[in-house]
Amino acid sequence: MLTQEQNDQLTRAGRGTLMGDLFRRYWIPALHGWEIAEPDCAPVRVQIMGEKLVAFRDSEGRIGVIDEFCAHRSVSLWFGRNEECGLRCPYHGWKYDVNGQCVDLPSEPEESGVRKGIKLKSYPAVERGDVVWIYMGPPELKPAPPELEWVRVSPERRFVSKRLQESNYLQAIEGGIDSSHVSFLHSGELETDPLFKGSKGNQYNLEDRMPVFEVVDFEGGLLIGARRNAEHGKYYWRITPWIMPWHTIIPPRAGHPLGAHAWVPIDDEHCWAWSINYHPGRALSASELKAMREGAGIHVKYVPGTFVPLANKSNDYLIDRMTQRRGRSYSGVEGIAMQDASLQESMGPIQDRTREHLCMTDKGIVGTRSRLLRAAKAAREGKTVPGLDPASQRVRSCAIELPVGQHYKEGARHGLFPALDTDPVTV
Repeated sequence: MLTQEQNDQLTRAGRGTLMGDLFRRYWIPALHGWEIAEPDCAPVRVQIMGEKLVAFRDSEGRIGVIDEFCAHRSVSLWFGRNEECGLRCPYHGWKYDVNGQCVDLPSEPEESGVRKGIKLKSYPAVERGDVVWIYMGPPELKPAPPELEWVRVSPERRFVSKRLQESNYLQAIEGGIDSSHVSFLHSGELETDPLFKGSKGNQYNLEDRMPVFEVVDFEGGLLIGARRNAEHGKYYWRITPWIMPWHTIIPPRAGHPLGAHAWVPIDDEHCWAWSINYHPGRALSASELKAMREGAGIHVKYVPGTFVPLANKSNDYLIDRMTQRRGRSYSGVEGIAMQDASLQESMGPIQDRTREHLCMTDKGIVGTRSRLLRAAKAAREGKTVPGLDPASQRVRSCAIELPVGQHYKEGARHGLFPALDTDPVTV
């Protein structure tokens, strides 16, 4: 249980807030590269961390992420003309380059000097892993670009999607690091979803619904291990790395690809849920890609032309009570991603954590909150924050059977900190 002050500190992400200032120290996944696929393509609205921006790719292929609103009279530059290395406001022709500098002010004499003093807010951007990342923090503290494993693998080994989630980012993260709910909420999908079925671990998930959690600090965040009883006197461990400040890597099942998430605040009551499948040792198969595009696994079906899930709050997530009653779905909501999102959104836009009653399976949640608060306070004091060093991001999840008495810190180390291009450790 948190105090109201602690809950506010953890959930508010606007500029000047504790989390808002911390998150701005990291590279932030903002949009798909394909959303601005070509030079001089249409600009795209981007709302991140409570700020309204537009992204565009100029005539030379450079990416600009700048304030959405023209400095003249606040017209949205989403309506702008992307041409000749700049984004031009259609109202009076004011034009901005990728750095937000006004480069043309056709209604004002150049000798007036007005143009030179006009500059919109802009943020550095890099394209890595099919995603455009932006840095919104102090320029002098800009870290190296992200080196999460899914970012570094070749494109044919990766599939990336994003969806709108109508909740604060934190309840999404807390769902992602909670391995215990899999035995309940996703029990109907473990052996039917094409990206999950066929794993011995599924049996352990269903047979042992009381996992024991062991949380270990590492340089980039936390390793959250969930231990269940396995066969032949062994334990089955599923180890989920949480990488500061909002990344998780999902343990694989059988030979399926690994999964990953990032939950990024749009504002305090909405977030972007990024979902990634990747395989470090091989290309994704045609059948895997088809399943992902059709909303299997951690992905969703969309309202056409949007990032809004087809099953959403407005239609009660298309819940099927008959499916729930017959046991084919524990909640009656179809699909692993929307099973999670439906319940996280049901908590309200910002969960009231003053009313919660945490238990033994919530050790990862407690550890994550504590690590976020410690990091945010360190940032306020000018100290180093975790997870900025690319080396600290080079961690992988794994699922492994270990002898009773052997901790995963030692027994699973080869699966958690492997070389690139090696196959995952899984059951």
